[in-house]
Amino acid sequence: MPENDVEDLLRQLAPQVLGALVRRYGHFDTAEDAVQEALLAAATGWPADGVPESPRGWLITVASRRLTDLLRSEQARRRREDTVARWTLPDQWLAPAADHPPPASDDTLILLFLCCHPALSPASQIALTLRAVGGLTTTEIARAFLVPEATMTRRISRAKQRIRDSGVPFGMPPAPERTKRLGAVLHALYLIFNEGYVSTSGPALYRPELSGEAIRLARLVHRLLPDDAEVTGLLALMLLTDARRPARTGPDGALVPMAEQDRSRWNAAHIAEGVALVGEALPRGPTGPYQIQAAIAALHDEAPSTEATDWPQIVALYELLMRISANPMVALNHAVAVAMAHGPTAGLDLLTTLESDDRIAEDHRMYAVRAHLLELAGDRPAAREAYEAAARRTTSLPQQRYLNGRADRLDDDR
Repeated sequence: MPENDVEDLLRQLAPQVLGALVRRYGHFDTAEDAVQEALLAAATGWPADGVPESPRGWLITVASRRLTDLLRSEQARRRREDTVARWTLPDQWLAPAADHPPPASDDTLILLFLCCHPALSPASQIALTLRAVGGLTTTEIARAFLVPEATMTRRISRAKQRIRDSGVPFGMPPAPERTKRLGAVLHALYLIFNEGYVSTSGPALYRPELSGEAIRLARLVHRLLPDDAEVTGLLALMLLTDARRPARTGPDGALVPMAEQDRSRWNAAHIAEGVALVGEALPRGPTGPYQIQAAIAALHDEAPSTEATDWPQIVALYELLMRISANPMVALNHAVAVAMAHGPTAGLDLLTTLESDDRIAEDHRMYAVRAHLLELAGDRPAAREAYEAAARRTTSLPQQRYLNGRADRLDDDR
């Protein structure tokens, strides 16, 4: 199997294997270390030796053995009877066979709710979920939160320690507890999807294995809580957004902005399902941020072109969203919508108010939006400078190429 295919398979299996280990043995933080070592062994061995008949079973077996070693080492170091008595070593259980089938319930969904344990702060819940379930690196999670990487490293370490100390059993929490954790669960799935749809670093524009896993998990949560309007709204938002993915890149893999996409290539089935879910969620109320974002996505997807899009309605929805969620990305998107509805100067005026927000002032997306609006306003030198500044600030290679290409085009057209 090609190395890239092995990496995709391991990313898909990682949360399943971690969930299986935590279900059997507990020790969330140590189990994650063991899983990481098993994944490393697979990543180095499978491309040359071939993928085993049951890759999931192979990973569970290797990770279980490594977990045993780690726990024994920790026991030897601590030498405290209360700690030793509290542990049950994996070799005292029936080790899973290589062809052991997955449990009837989805361990990944249980792991999702475990990471959102109320003992953790909301930010730590989401960060740990992105790490354990989404498979994002600490660097990627720090970018998603707009915080330094060192801050995120400490946050995740503390979260794993609290999960370990809580002694919470591995299982789906009862209904009242699920309700308390649901907001963090949905936010984590939203961020996992976003990292898959617009990769923040590396050579690929998107990571479909991440966005696909987020949609799969959102479907599971929707199946678990079919009457929750925000769960329905989030699933709709994901489907309506992912529907555009086939047209987001050209034949050479270059980024294609929405205004230039061939809309006939959009996924009609996802759009139809997403629009139906929006119609199902909105009447239930109260209206939450995922429902509003899904309604915005539906307006984009149902429009035959950028020019025919109902921009005034989108502006109104973003203004409603800003009253609910004080997020700088919402304000940035609102500025774009205002520019499309009322002209680029109106949008640029709104960007000025965002320049004092440290969370986004130096983000490449801020510079990219400014460049686009300056180009629409006819200020080509300033637009070119802003495109170049945006390209310097993104770590995504496709976005760098696109932004530099826009700058070069303005230079060539002088």
